[in-house]
Amino acid sequence: MDENKDGIFDGSGSEESDSLANTEKGGELPENAQIPDGNVGGAGNDSARGEEILFDDAENGGGDAPKKQRRRVPLYLTVLLILAAVLLTFELTFVLVGNIYREKYNDLLLDEEFESELLTKLYSIMSIYDEYFIGEIDEDASIEAVLDAYVAANDKYGSYMTAEEYAEMIADYNAELDGIGVHVVYSAEYSAIEIVNVMPDSPALEAGLEPGDIIYAVEGELVSELGYYPAIYAVKGEKGTYVNLTILRDGEYLEFSVMRDEVTEQTVVYYVIDEAPTVGYIWILSFDNGTYDQFVEAVEYLEGEGCDCLVLDVRNNPGGLLTSVQSILDYILPDGGPIVRLVDKDGNEEVRYATDGHSLGLDIVVICNGSTASAGELFTSAIKDYASAGEISATVIGVQTYGKGTVQQIMSLSDGSALSISYKLYSPPYSDNFEGVGVTPDVTVEPNEVLSGTNLFKVDYEDDNQLQYAVELLLGSD
Repeated sequence: MDENKDGIFDGSGSEESDSLANTEKGGELPENAQIPDGNVGGAGNDSARGEEILFDDAENGGGDAPKKQRRRVPLYLTVLLILAAVLLTFELTFVLVGNIYREKYNDLLLDEEFESELLTKLYSIMSIYDEYFIGEIDEDASIEAVLDAYVAANDKYGSYMTAEEYAEMIADYNAELDGIGVHVVYSAEYSAIEIVNVMPDSPALEAGLEPGDIIYAVEGELVSELGYYPAIYAVKGEKGTYVNLTILRDGEYLEFSVMRDEVTEQTVVYYVIDEAPTVGYIWILSFDNGTYDQFVEAVEYLEGEGCDCLVLDVRNNPGGLLTSVQSILDYILPDGGPIVRLVDKDGNEEVRYATDGHSLGLDIVVICNGSTASAGELFTSAIKDYASAGEISATVIGVQTYGKGTVQQIMSLSDGSALSISYKLYSPPYSDNFEGVGVTPDVTVEPNEVLSGTNLFKVDYEDDNQLQYAVELLLGSD
């Protein structure tokens, strides 16, 4: 594992870095995979396997008695009933829509009155377009737009995913990537791509690429002429193929031919802080399937190097799988205590506990910021709760987190597409749900000007006032 801070990458999104790897069109999340970024696995119906993901929003259903259910009918039946009264000239188009809805939602029941009004209006619009529109109707795009609009109107954290989008999401959480294994940012100085992290055991590492290298040209074409994202896509490719790169390093232009291969996503970066050799630093970029093993590896390495305290950095951590963050918290926290409380719309609560027989037992400082979200917030708040209760030695510093405390369930549909729906709230072990509020650190440390205006990949220790404060706290506790 690279111990240099240049090796740190941020997986929070495009404002931080991009991965030069392709997501595989395949793979599966584990049963009941839970994603504190909004996805928490759960039970599905017979035709759709549920996967949990932590997203925020959705109000707590409380303990009220369930509402009286109005009579419901299957969506496809309503479609057929409406069809009986419509003009024959529009029959084929409307049957097509009904069939597609039936294929995607054959187990979904809607309120009869609502369903009738929705489909009648939709049919009216389709009829007008069928009679007057001068262009061609894109039926697939129309169906996708209707589904997207329905979800967006009701669930701000929900989403409808096509089969391709769903496969990409699964591959992302499973860290199944094909590429060269680097994370990059845009270099305004050279109008090119700067490598900020080289993943362990990657084709890029084997080829000799280094953090700080500038990808100046791809297959002989200048990045400045290709454009940033087109150049990134040109670097990505299928396993076993080669990409030729012109690299600018220390004023010299070097040529590399790198074979693309399967890459394991690096979601944990760690090193001993040179300025404080007893302090270990662990940056958790996101909570994916491989994060737990990488985290344990990091702790064991740092303890072996003589570190007796840790900085755990979740700045810009957007979340991830609930199963992942739950396992890491289980590793850190003492056995027997709660890790997370999940509440459904009827107020039913499920509590998950630490049970792995391990607790970390080191002094900890957690750093968070406004882009720490969902699973990152559960991680932060759980450690804060246990520290407040005197059960561990830890302090949370930084600024207020994002405020995302809702769980999504992923429901796969019959055609390979999927629905992500907000279906539970999740709360820390002892404190309140932080949806729309965020987690308040024990000590507020605002980022300085350099830290605020610079990509975290490129911030050195001397410019990171939040990291410096964390180290000072830990050294002061010795």
